[in-house]
This record gives sequence, C-alpha cells and structure tokens, in this order.
Amino acid sequence: MSRLRYIIPAVLFVAIAAVLYVGIRHGSGDEIPTVLNGGPIPDVTLPPLDARTQGFGPADLKGQVTLVNVFASWCIPCREEAPVLARLARENRVRLVGLVYKDTPGAARAFLDEYGNPFERIGLDSDGRAGIWWGISKVPETFLVDKHGVIRGRFGPLSEDDADNTVLPAIRAVR
Repeated sequence: MSRLRYIIPAVLFVAIAAVLYVGIRHGSGDEIPTVLNGGPIPDVTLPPLDARTQGFGPADLKGQVTLVNVFASWCIPCREEAPVLARLARENRVRLVGLVYKDTPGAARAFLDEYGNPFERIGLDSDGRAGIWWGISKVPETFLVDKHGVIRGRFGPLSEDDADNTVLPAIRAVR
C-alpha cells in the first residue's frame, strides 16, 4: 500500500509529461484545421460595427481573395496581432474584413482607435451566433477566403513570421 503512494503520482506525472511533449512537438497551432476548409463561407450576414463602417455577408466576400479576421477588444493576442494585420493592409497584400466576436460596439471601436483599423468592412457578432456558423474556436482567428467565396485556410494568432511564411504563401496559392 505504501508503494502505491509513490507509484501513482509518478505514473501520473509521466502521463502528463507525455501529453505535453506530444502537443509541443506537433506544431504551433497557427494553422487550425476546419471542417469548413474547401467549403463555402457561411450564409450569415453581419450588421456593421457602427456608423463608421459596413457589415458584410457572403456576397461581400466574393470577387477577390479576402482574409476574415475574428477579433475582440478583450482579446490580448488580438492586440499583439494588430501590427501584423496593419502591415498586410498597408502593403495591399490582401483585402481584410473584420468580424467582432462577442464584444460591444463601443469597446471594439475603442480597440480599433487605439490599435488601428486595417479592415475594409467590419461585422458585429455581439452574441456569438455567427461565430458558431464560422466555427470559431478561439480569438483571434483568420480565415482565408478565395474569390469564389470558398474557405481555403484558417490561422491562429498571426505573428510576422506566420504572415510571411504561412499566410502570404497561402494567399498566393489561391490567387
């Protein structure tokens, strides 16, 4: 009985360490698999964030390659990702559309005023219902949509390296 007292914690430690090791070794999670990949964008129309922008729906995401970025003012990684999105917009690499997820218009606008607004359109999903259709699992997420309205990729928080080595090559591949 006294031996089990030492063996059980040791076995649990090894099991947890193995799970963490496998998680770390198998990618950073920057590209997120999605059942929507290769399928059409959700048939959801979002109202505009406020009077300073336009919302969007499926018709607005067709005609050119677009990144749909899901963000919120309460999201710390969104703040870190903001300069990357600003650079992509500034360099005219791709059209950016924002989806404000589970946030208020005032808080989201304050976020954009502080960190910059790289978005051509911004839709508001204050209750998270559109997020269900988009399959949002975390914030921020970015969806790559081709000119036909088909989702071609999904990415986690974007760093400069992710943008240059993952997202931009994916954009080139769908053009």
